[in-house]
Amino acid sequence: MKNTFVKLAAGAALLLILPFFAQYFGNGWVRILDAALLYMMLALGLNIVVGYAGLLDLGYVAFYAVGAYMLGLLASPHLTDTFDWFKHAFTHGLHAPIWVVIPLGALVAGTFGVLLGAPTLRLRGDYLAIVTLGFGEIIRVFMNNLDAPVNITNGPKGIDTIDSIKFFGIDLGQDHTFLGIEIHSVTCYYFLFVVLVILAVIICHRLERSRIGRAWMAIREDEIAAKAMGINTRNLKLLAFGMGATFGGVSGVMFAAFQGFVSPESFSLDESIMIVAMVVVGGIGHIPGVLLGALLLSALPEVLRYVASPLQELSGGRLDASILRQLLIALAMIGVMLSRPRGLWPSPEHGKAAPTPVGAK
Repeated sequence: MKNTFVKLAAGAALLLILPFFAQYFGNGWVRILDAALLYMMLALGLNIVVGYAGLLDLGYVAFYAVGAYMLGLLASPHLTDTFDWFKHAFTHGLHAPIWVVIPLGALVAGTFGVLLGAPTLRLRGDYLAIVTLGFGEIIRVFMNNLDAPVNITNGPKGIDTIDSIKFFGIDLGQDHTFLGIEIHSVTCYYFLFVVLVILAVIICHRLERSRIGRAWMAIREDEIAAKAMGINTRNLKLLAFGMGATFGGVSGVMFAAFQGFVSPESFSLDESIMIVAMVVVGGIGHIPGVLLGALLLSALPEVLRYVASPLQELSGGRLDASILRQLLIALAMIGVMLSRPRGLWPSPEHGKAAPTPVGAK
């Protein structure tokens, strides 16, 4: 117990000091940490679907988009500027508090997750992946085209001037001073995201140890055997899709508040594939591994900017820095999967007999 307390205290101290250390080198590094925390929440949600229930979901970014656009519509002047009847009802605009938007974003995203899971219950493997991929693209295309005949999402222009998050009168979108220490907006969001990631880890850990989590893993290992043992695979699959989508919806709300702007380009297929890669590279079904994979793959593109630019200069500008950066990321991922096929931090194997001690009969 004492060792556990020391580890928790050291981890808490590191989390408190880290943003101020990064802030010393510039707010850009704190923004990288913020983005990494958002991806951690997304990866934890996808891990419920892929890691626990064994359902390959390539359209997970759709739930991310649903949460982001939910905040964009409820906490921006877009609806007031578009619809006269809405302007008469809300003269100063609809600025929904975060206490309302977060549960609503989680509820709407979870509903979309159940709607996605319902028609795919009989699909497995590649077929399930194709359907979920199509669902993610449908949501993105809808967001991109719902500007006519009725302008709901503002199409490819996106929704801007989204309200920042306010807690007890404290606006996280503004800089603050506490005990003589200047705390920038990106640092304020960092502490909020840390709290949300810790809550997500606790929920995922409790789910993993619960009867529902064990049932999900039984479905992942052998669905026919799980059904023969009396597990309601239909309801548990729907629950997995709904729970995973809920994490995505909350992450989308945080993303929209943090950016102050949302557009369809932020929710492309590349984002879905990257989130899946975070789960796979880190270690499928293992919470610490998923967090590690999300941290590395979200920060790696930004760090490689400092590698790609010198290589571009050496080639006389013939190599595009962004393409070269993608190539380096792909090579790094291939190297990891060749050396660690079960992920960087895989879950411990269960069900195998313990090694026989030397000299035992």
